[in-house]
Formats: sequence, C-alpha cells, structure tokens
Amino acid sequence: METVKCVVVGEAGVGKTSLLITFSTNIFPKDYLPTIFEGHGANIPFDGKTISLSLWDTAGQEEYDRLRPLSYPQTNVFVLLFAVDNPFSFENVSARWHPELSHHCPGVPIVLAGTKTDLRRESISPITFEQGEDMMRAIGAVKYVECSALDQVGVGALFDEATRAAISASRTGKKKGGGCVFI
Repeated sequence: METVKCVVVGEAGVGKTSLLITFSTNIFPKDYLPTIFEGHGANIPFDGKTISLSLWDTAGQEEYDRLRPLSYPQTNVFVLLFAVDNPFSFENVSARWHPELSHHCPGVPIVLAGTKTDLRRESISPITFEQGEDMMRAIGAVKYVECSALDQVGVGALFDEATRAAISASRTGKKKGGGCVFI
C-alpha cells in the first residue's frame, strides 16, 4: 500500500487539530487542546486503490519554530491552513509559513486551505475565496480549498486534493526521493 505523508501547518488556532480529528473520526471535537505535533492516520480510496494517508499535526505557536521542522522530513505534501475569519493568519501564509516550508522542503507541493468557513458570515472582514486563490498563485501552491470542520464541509475534498498533489508530484518526478529530507 502506498503511503503519503501529509503535514498540516498554520497559525495557532486556525483549526489544524479539529480538522484532522474531524477527518479521522467524522466527529468535530468540542474541546481545544493546543498541539506540539502528533500523527493521525487514515486509509483512503484513491484512483482505484487504497492509500495510507499519514497525517501530521503541528504546533503553530512561535515558541515551537525550532521544534516543528522535526516533523518535516519525508513529507510528500503540506496542507497550509489559515482561518477565513482571521486576517493575521492569512497574512502569515506568505510572511511566515511559505518561507518556512520553502526553506526546509523546497519542491514539496503545498495545498492552501481556508478553514472555519462557517464563521465567514460573522467576521467583520473575512478572507474571500478570490483572495485565497490569489494567495495560492502568489505562493505557488497547487490548489486552494475551503472547509469547515464544524460543519464537515470540504474536509474530505481537502485531503483528496492533498493526496492527489502528493501522488502527482511523485509520478512526475517533481521531487526526488521520499519528499522533504534534512541533511
């Protein structure tokens, strides 16, 4: 069975852990627990076969900036999150997260995702779908997806796109070896 390592990154509070738990269990977690990083897994059907999707949750807090890259070796795809109701998290896609991923893992595909779409109507100045697509192009991400873990909308589609990006990159030889490697 083919394995895809997918690492989820983004600012603290954008919904990384909730997204992964919702995807893995189909249940939205009621309690917030900040994460250092831990792994989740799921077997998903893809192109007529089963893919073992290894999901890695990371901490977005700055105090983990030196620790977080320890989860990056052998990554096949990154899912970079921002919350559509949080402009700071959106700005840091290009100011913080894309530079970090490009530095540690050049060439590994990135799927950009706007989370918490259920809160868009409550936000004073939410990030629009068009702004998300513009950011996707600006950072060279392979896809932009929006989702709500609370409403369970777009969650499966996000990880389908991440799996597609990883497998496509491995088939076209866009990355050598098993993904991100530290020397």
